Amino acid sequence: MRRDIFQAIADPTRRAIILLIAAQGMTPNLLAEHFDTSRQAISKHLRILSECDVVRQEPSGREIYYQLNPVKMEEIEHWLAQFRNILDQRFSNLDNLLSTIQNKSK
Repeated sequence: MRRDIFQAIADPTRRAIILLIAAQGMTPNLLAEHFDTSRQAISKHLRILSECDVVRQEPSGREIYYQLNPVKMEEIEHWLAQFRNILDQRFSNLDNLLSTIQNKSK
C-alpha cells in the first residue's frame, strides 16, 4: 500500500530523518544514533517513508542505506507553489494599496 507524501512529512521525526538522509545515505543504525528512540522506531519511520516513496533502499554488502528520492519531494513543491502564487498576488495587491495611500498623502 502506498501512502500519501504528506503522511511522510506529518511526523517531526520523519522530517528530521529526511533532512539527515538528504545530505548522505544512512543506515537505520546510523540514523538511530541521532535520536533518543529505539532502532525499531526508526525502522518503522523508514518503512513509512519507503511506502510514501520518499526514500529508496540501496543495498551495500550487508547494510541497507536509505537515500532521499528527490523526485517525490517535487510533489510537495508543486502543492506549495499554489499557495506561493496566492501569497505573491496578495503581497502585490498590498504593495499597490500602500503605493496608492502614499501617493494620496503627498
